[in-house]
Amino acid sequence: MFYDQEPTEKTGYLDQSFRLFHIRDQQDRIFPFHYHDFHKVVILLSGKVTYHIEGKAYHLKPWDILLVNQHAIHKPEILPSLPYERFVLWIRDDLEKESLTQCFQKASDRSFNLIRLKSRMQEKLKEILFELEASMKSTQFGNDILSDALFSQFMVYLNRIFLEKQYIFDQKSYTCDQQIQELLQYINHNLTADLSVDVLAEKYYLSKYHMMRKFKSETGYTLHSYINSKRLLLARDLISEGMPVIKAAAQSGFSDYTTFSRAYKKMFNKCPSAL
Repeated sequence: MFYDQEPTEKTGYLDQSFRLFHIRDQQDRIFPFHYHDFHKVVILLSGKVTYHIEGKAYHLKPWDILLVNQHAIHKPEILPSLPYERFVLWIRDDLEKESLTQCFQKASDRSFNLIRLKSRMQEKLKEILFELEASMKSTQFGNDILSDALFSQFMVYLNRIFLEKQYIFDQKSYTCDQQIQELLQYINHNLTADLSVDVLAEKYYLSKYHMMRKFKSETGYTLHSYINSKRLLLARDLISEGMPVIKAAAQSGFSDYTTFSRAYKKMFNKCPSAL
């Protein structure tokens, strides 16, 4: 389905395979760090935007593409004096053709989310994208079938580019704090480990308070809140896959079930057993 405006509030459930938005606005607005329960593709058409994803700040050019994987902490930072126009594509993480979402997992593995294309490849992408937009607005016979086919074509094209590294890699296209990047990668790959402030500070040779300040500055989250959120999201995924609640809590890094249950209810407004 095609939409002219992306919902501003976090939406936790996407009941279609994908949703497309084409948005142009100009407003002095500060976006908070947030995450989604689905994957997202952002394609900048115009404007001056720095997009923050998991501790990296990407300095975008027109027709740059960002792969924002499910549960990735992100926010755009926009220069309000210029119009901000973009395509945004929301994609379910459980697509029937699951190979189409490989690029998001690879973006997470690489800790790199940007696709910047040469002009020839850019034109091919534009052609598919505008055809998809037109098809989703159409009421002609078979428009839904055609839209699904064009979406699949777009995602195949995107995966080929990203998995085979056919994009332009420019180190000046992003900035980050290397220590915080290493810390983020360690946390996300070791959610069941001891991630106390003392242990992490010792591992990365940082003072506890300096580390916590830097982490909040780079991610928008306190260290404790970030770890807790990632563990809870992992637990919810495990429970939804059929794992018993107590086992899911333990395999997500929670040593105390009461603490887990209380935190889960606070974050998701439901008990873990209510999934």
